[in-house]
Amino acid sequence: MGRVIVLGSINVDLETRVDVYPQPGEKVVARSLGRHAGGKGANQALAARAQGVDVVMVGAVGDDDAGRASLNRLHARGIKLEVERVPRTPTGHAIVLTDGHSNAIAVVPGANAAVDARALRNIRSLGGDDILLTQLETPAATVAEAVRYAKRYGVRVVLNLAPFSVLPSDVIAMADPLIIPAADLEAFRATGAVPVSLVVLRGKEGVEWDGVLHPGPIVPDADVVDTIGASDALIGTLVGALARGASNAAAARLGLEAAAENVTRAGAQLDPRL
Repeated sequence: MGRVIVLGSINVDLETRVDVYPQPGEKVVARSLGRHAGGKGANQALAARAQGVDVVMVGAVGDDDAGRASLNRLHARGIKLEVERVPRTPTGHAIVLTDGHSNAIAVVPGANAAVDARALRNIRSLGGDDILLTQLETPAATVAEAVRYAKRYGVRVVLNLAPFSVLPSDVIAMADPLIIPAADLEAFRATGAVPVSLVVLRGKEGVEWDGVLHPGPIVPDADVVDTIGASDALIGTLVGALARGASNAAAARLGLEAAAENVTRAGAQLDPRL
């Protein structure tokens, strides 16, 4: 059984629940404010860890209370940390407005902008049983460097191309799979880059893996609390399952089940309050 090495963001989510979204120049009254653990990297790392595999988190936080709380939380849940504390820089934050069925997010990268792929060199015995999972809430140049470094050691790369950005074609060519929301598929195909395999996130329809659609559980609208972090739950679970030897179909099924469970509670992570 291999490890999952996650290079990605660690954020604090300030989640505000509203009945309607404000228009430019408009003020609305929110129903609640929550301070939750978040960040695509941390979300996916915890979801992978829930599959029973060893997980190493590579990232950065600020030298502040939010950073300390985030690291303590990850450590307490069994995540091994290769995380830099960046002085005079805030931990990353996401300002989240949600009505329970959709959300609008403004991300303040903070220390995530300082994530350095050189931290991968501190991880011993990288090899073919390991999986590097990364996303794009950290600098694209760092992601590209990490992918190239990992492949030199035979590490499998899973690349979540979100938020969407254009990466060098040689980096895309190492992704097995590349995971992308359906909304970004046309823009990605226009780049001409081709991954080893491709997973398209199709919301309630499920996931499409190299043309094969894997449907997931349907959550009734009345049971949806919020959708924040659902794709991260899916991706982290899927990669954790792959690391312990699951087939693509089994990994997709487990990921979809995790996403369905995620939308029935508040926050991107289980018991997310910081």
